Amino acid sequence: MLRYPSLRAPLDILFLVACIALTADVLGPEIWGSGKTKDYPLWFWAGQQVLQGKNLYPSDPNSYFEFIYPPLPAVLLAIPSYFGKLPLYACLSLVNAAAWWMTGQLSNAMTGSGRTPGPWLYALPGFATVSFVFDMFDLGQPNLMLLAMMLYGFWLLQHERRWMAGSMFALATAIKVFPVAVLPYLLWRRQWAAAASMAIFVGVFLFVVPAPVRGFQHNIAELKTWYQGMVGTSSEKGFGQRDEQNWSWVNQSIIAVTHRLTRPVNYDQDDPSKPPHYMNLLDLDFKTANLIVAVVSLLIGLGYIAVMPPRARRTPRSDAEELGILFCLMTVASPLARQYYFMWLIFPMTILIHRAVYDPRPAVRAWTWGALAAAGVLMSLSLPMYPNDLQAYGNNLAATVVISAGLVWHILHPLTDAELTDTKLPDTKLANAGPGALSGASDGLQPDRKA
Repeated sequence: MLRYPSLRAPLDILFLVACIALTADVLGPEIWGSGKTKDYPLWFWAGQQVLQGKNLYPSDPNSYFEFIYPPLPAVLLAIPSYFGKLPLYACLSLVNAAAWWMTGQLSNAMTGSGRTPGPWLYALPGFATVSFVFDMFDLGQPNLMLLAMMLYGFWLLQHERRWMAGSMFALATAIKVFPVAVLPYLLWRRQWAAAASMAIFVGVFLFVVPAPVRGFQHNIAELKTWYQGMVGTSSEKGFGQRDEQNWSWVNQSIIAVTHRLTRPVNYDQDDPSKPPHYMNLLDLDFKTANLIVAVVSLLIGLGYIAVMPPRARRTPRSDAEELGILFCLMTVASPLARQYYFMWLIFPMTILIHRAVYDPRPAVRAWTWGALAAAGVLMSLSLPMYPNDLQAYGNNLAATVVISAGLVWHILHPLTDAELTDTKLPDTKLANAGPGALSGASDGLQPDRKA
């Protein structure tokens, strides 16, 4: 299934050219300008703190944290940081390029369609999300890398390499906490080995791996400080370490949008030079708004469980749609969901694109394209030409709802046996093969010789 880019394929060449251009955006200012900004200097600082044995966080958990991630990412950053800024920035760009390539392959391989997409169809999700990819390179954020890890973890899970899959989920969680939302899903689907592996390796990555570099006691103390300053804080002002962002327009999580709609929160608070702006439909207190968040989250979770097919009715198609919804939920359930977090929609979008092309029902193909177009219009409202107010109301959150609704419809309206035969899946018996059919049943990019 997996392959390297080929210089004989025009779209692969376009991909390589795009990666070179995006890398130039990172390295150019550092070589010829005044230095690369955004998060890159912070990553170099964190790596140097580890190399010099200095603290990553202040002793007071209530103080401002420069570095808001667990210690493990800083330990990983220390290796390229040893050689200087340019090697570090080049390494991060290379990781993003590799993650972009793998994300495209894994997304197309796990749609459950059993079809080999043509080059342009294969590349369409990448074109649709190229602005998010630019953010990944420009900002230096790890969300694209985390997406590749999570997709690879599920690919391993589908091929019954459960302990390896759990380790990938754990690594993503130890770098940036929000992928931990996959654990309840693993437990619900009785993926006991993957869940146990994830729990064990989270401990390994948080406590064992940094210990030889930071010292066991030093690492424990830093983890405690990080937890108190990041996870254990929540108030009307905000949560974690970036109060000015948590309730502002930059955050489109379920938590943030619900608070902006239910209590008077200034969604321009990230910019003190702007006058306050409000969008609340209700005037509730902080505690009541949190209760509404809890109720909404519970209803969404119960709704997700309700649409998940029972074991006897699971197919590669339904499993892909189920995972697509999970990726949507993990994106918006994170307390902080900035614009670039919605990079994770590339996988559910790829699934819908395959349904829009390969579903044998003409009407279904038409409305699936319509749903994708509606989601694309909503996501485009984040472009700089539009006012931030549209993001305050949750344009990307609304796009996620549209994509999730499309996937839910496909789960609830599976193909009949005759229609399944028309799709030329590798084996029509998969329709009744249960969850084990997911393992190696449809790699998506392999030729369909049986059909």
